[in-house]
Amino acid sequence: QVQLVESGGGLVQAGESLRLSCSASEQTFSNYRVAWFRQAPGKEREFVASLGRNGENEYYTASVRGRFTISRDNAKKTAYLQMNKLEPDDTAVYYCAVKKVPEYYSDYDVSHFGSWGQGTQVTVSS
Repeated sequence: QVQLVESGGGLVQAGESLRLSCSASEQTFSNYRVAWFRQAPGKEREFVASLGRNGENEYYTASVRGRFTISRDNAKKTAYLQMNKLEPDDTAVYYCAVKKVPEYYSDYDVSHFGSWGQGTQVTVSS
């Protein structure tokens, strides 16, 4: 069972950038589609971005498209989320996870993912 650890969060001002990292415990990480989700206070966890095993089929939720970029380095067992032009509405705990069902299942459904990390807090001030 692959385990994931997120890092790279912090407090930034609107318009600034952050890069989040998701480090996996095992090389089997490369066998999975990976995604980032986020959860703001009082809200449900929501899909942010996802990427296929070899960097294909890159998807984003509409609110971050054009500002965020998901990537991965399987040799380093790590996925990344580059976040540019951050906005106060991006404030949340960010989680990475790997897809546990066939890839044709929706990436927007939290229940299709597992091996959740502990999350990393991103706070964007206005």
